[in-house]
Amino acid sequence: MDTQKPASPAFGLSRQERILDELRRSGSVRVSELSKLLSVAELTVRRDISSLADRGLLTRVHGGATLRSRLDATVPRAGAIAETPLFRIGMVVPSLTYYWPQIIIGARAAATTSGSQLILRAASYSAADQRRQITSLIESGYLHGLIVAPDTSGPDGIALLHWLASLPIPVVLAERRAPSSLALTSLEWATTDHTHGGILAGEYLASLGHTRVGIVTSIDSPTSAPLRRGWERAVQDLGLTSQVDQDLALEAMEGHDRDDVINLLLSQCRSTETTALLIHSDRQAVLVQQYARDNGWDVPDRLAIMAYDDEVAESAEPPITALRPPKQDVGRVAVELMLGRLTGGPARPRQRTFLLPELKPRGSSATPSARDAAVSAPPV
Repeated sequence: MDTQKPASPAFGLSRQERILDELRRSGSVRVSELSKLLSVAELTVRRDISSLADRGLLTRVHGGATLRSRLDATVPRAGAIAETPLFRIGMVVPSLTYYWPQIIIGARAAATTSGSQLILRAASYSAADQRRQITSLIESGYLHGLIVAPDTSGPDGIALLHWLASLPIPVVLAERRAPSSLALTSLEWATTDHTHGGILAGEYLASLGHTRVGIVTSIDSPTSAPLRRGWERAVQDLGLTSQVDQDLALEAMEGHDRDDVINLLLSQCRSTETTALLIHSDRQAVLVQQYARDNGWDVPDRLAIMAYDDEVAESAEPPITALRPPKQDVGRVAVELMLGRLTGGPARPRQRTFLLPELKPRGSSATPSARDAAVSAPPV
């Protein structure tokens, strides 16, 4: 018979406070990870999460928990007074499946911590659809501010930015920025410094000894232009040679003709003696690496691969070196900028925040000199 005494209330309370601290830090937690962190059984963690959920301090999800949101449905107690959020902040993003979920988690955590309500809407990458979703939110009549990730390219994107700048409520752009030529001083933003990411990629490959490098970007993505600016600056400043340069549509990399597209890319790498590629995004990087290995290319010995986004790059074989935008922090900072604007009023100076991506070296990159030494070494 198990005669072990249950944990004291003080220890249990301390453990639950630690769970809430982890939630505030990352926006979500997993039972398996908390079990290791707290050195307790997963069953104990599940009981703690259930207790915190019953008190309205978090939301249970499969395998873990997320921060409590006022979007979560609740049944008011008899005689209870409805809680009014500090601010209601609308958020419109172009996707709920790739890249953006982490930004939403960061935004939701910051809003919940401040006692504000985040009201989420999903649009597409179309400027017209984004405007429809934003209009619907504004016409509800109860928003204090708006966080958006609008299309910023072409006449439609420029028109959308001008319209956003004219709205009667504060607007913060998330993972977007308005061209400086538009001089839209009312708009604030929190975005990754993708230009710095391009520079960081070039410097990293050069530090490994690569001199002939290439870049592949997604023509459909607003990230590609600043990423390329940084890459081209690094190539020029570091004296690298970049003869492989592709800006491809997503359909070309993931459609029926993808094998032909990737084969042409690798043929260019072979003919130009290119030894390293930066590929945006990492879905495309995984496809290129997979095709290359299936067709006899040694990765990283013959071709090193870097990805940009780091959504699935770590799960490739070998794991792909990646530059990781600070997605959750982008969402968090966007909400913090909005809260600052709402509490500070018009006199508060406008802020535009750039966050730096993080380099994650993995097995898909290698030093050419180390590779050559291994090839020339006598057999043991």
